[in-house]
Amino acid sequence: MRPYPALSELAQVVRRLEAKSRHRPSGGASLEQLLGGAIEETEHGRVLLVRRRFALPHHHGGQDLSHARQIASEPLQLLARSDMPPPGGDRLLYLDTETTGLAGGTGTYAFLVGVGFFDGDGFEVRQYFMRDLDEEPALLAALEALFRSFDGFVTYNGAGFDLALLETRFVLARRRWLGDRFHLDLLNPARRLWSERLDDCRLGTLERHVLRFTREDDLPGALIPSVYFDYLRTRRPAELPRIFEHNRHDILSLAALTGWVAAAVGRAPALDLCPEEMAGLGRIWEGTDLERGLACYRMALERGLGSPGRERLLFRLARWEKRLARWDEARALWQAAISIDRGFDPRPWEEIAKLYEHRQRDFTAARGVVEDALSRARLHRASERVLGAFEHRLDRLTRRLER
Repeated sequence: MRPYPALSELAQVVRRLEAKSRHRPSGGASLEQLLGGAIEETEHGRVLLVRRRFALPHHHGGQDLSHARQIASEPLQLLARSDMPPPGGDRLLYLDTETTGLAGGTGTYAFLVGVGFFDGDGFEVRQYFMRDLDEEPALLAALEALFRSFDGFVTYNGAGFDLALLETRFVLARRRWLGDRFHLDLLNPARRLWSERLDDCRLGTLERHVLRFTREDDLPGALIPSVYFDYLRTRRPAELPRIFEHNRHDILSLAALTGWVAAAVGRAPALDLCPEEMAGLGRIWEGTDLERGLACYRMALERGLGSPGRERLLFRLARWEKRLARWDEARALWQAAISIDRGFDPRPWEEIAKLYEHRQRDFTAARGVVEDALSRARLHRASERVLGAFEHRLDRLTRRLER
């Protein structure tokens, strides 16, 4: 005769039934059925996992995802500005989180963590979801196992938010965070490339203008925390599938944009890009390969870079030519800056005057430049400090010529 079950066994059964009921949305279908996912067992419980696989070549907007898989090590290391050797394209994990708030800190949870990686002949997106806040230990356990399978991360503002938040959650859960790993935060290169051209450098903005990808019926990121809290309160999925779609597009855009940027950096300056992008490539290369960076700057000017970026780039390029003692090139750039009729800037006038006076010892030419500068400065009502500096220089040159 089979003995009656113990009370502890009955309690476990009741808890399992309550959990199933808690995670079953209205209409009878389970959450995993609604989202096309499955429950993954970990040593710390269960977590919902949704997988999507994209065959290569898959185009996200106008960009082929396979370009990110073929990324070369030189541009990857340059973009990351890391001393660590970069891994191959199939050893990188693209990561983006959806959280209960944007402030960070110990009270913020990453309730959905999306990752993407190249595997075989495709690109796989995995999304780990906490159906309740008590599933965080299971989510962290699943992530830890996955992270150990890759050699580096690619994020968008991950250094300041996503990875920092996950590290906080790992520490609070008494789990060991990963050691030093290669990390490319694409936000900084994006700012160098597009801050002069676009209103902002949000990932959604770059999707439209660079990747030519437009989201249909996208859930704004600012609404995502409230949608999740509504789900926790009502257990109705409502807008929950839209959060998954938003996160999936973030991962795909991150991979596509990484391929675009790395290819542009690797081929610079032999590219057919707009002037602002060429100037941005120059800023990326300037600290590592100066001549390559200067070549990008010159090409940006040749292609008609507009104001005020043009003036800034003329001064930047002239300063480098001066440091390299290429005086004729520097003077031509300062004269180009003078020819731009946008008020009065004393710097190119001063530099040309100093070049004539100190390098060429042509005091007559130097005095002519200062006289023209004073005339222009008075016309534009320059400050007394600027006028006084030019008048002092003119007096000194006049005395030299009299001697």
